[in-house]
Amino acid sequence: MSHFIAYYRTRLSQLFGLLFLFLVMFTDKKLDLTAPEVSGVLFLVGCALAGIAIVGRLWCAQYIAGYKDNTLVREGPYSMCRNPLYFFSFLGTIGVGLCTESLALTAFLIVAFGLLYRSIIHTEETKLIRIFGEPYADYLREVPSFLPNPHLFHEPRLYEVVPGVFRHAAGDALWFVVAIGVMEFIEALQDTGLLPTLFSLY
Repeated sequence: MSHFIAYYRTRLSQLFGLLFLFLVMFTDKKLDLTAPEVSGVLFLVGCALAGIAIVGRLWCAQYIAGYKDNTLVREGPYSMCRNPLYFFSFLGTIGVGLCTESLALTAFLIVAFGLLYRSIIHTEETKLIRIFGEPYADYLREVPSFLPNPHLFHEPRLYEVVPGVFRHAAGDALWFVVAIGVMEFIEALQDTGLLPTLFSLY
């Protein structure tokens, strides 16, 4: 199952994304009607998490872009956990969910992320231990997989960045902003009655 999910990760991500978009487009958000102050807080926290995710992914890309399969990177964010890129993506995913102002849709994204990326992380780490051998086995023992441990943090005074790969990775980080913009556009269409609501969610 892990290999299947890792192999079809793009297709599965697109499938979850389309289902999420359908739910956003055709559901009425009860919190927005019954507790607008809570709805506003959710949106604010969501924007903050999306911002942290963008900065975090750029930070990770600075270290890993161009080095992923040929160098064992253990500096910067990779000194605190083995999968910081996925950790920051998780924060951004929660942020996008909260920006829908729906706890149910946020929960949907969290579950989808967990189903996809747990298997992806396992498959990638199996590959990396084949590539790097004992040094990566040491990394597995010494550094947590997903949740960062700030006490392990260290960074070099200088670090060589691969500009072309970093530029591409930086573009990938911006999808959180685009997603929030789409959420707001859909909400505007719903407010004007151009999009029907088929059911309601908290």
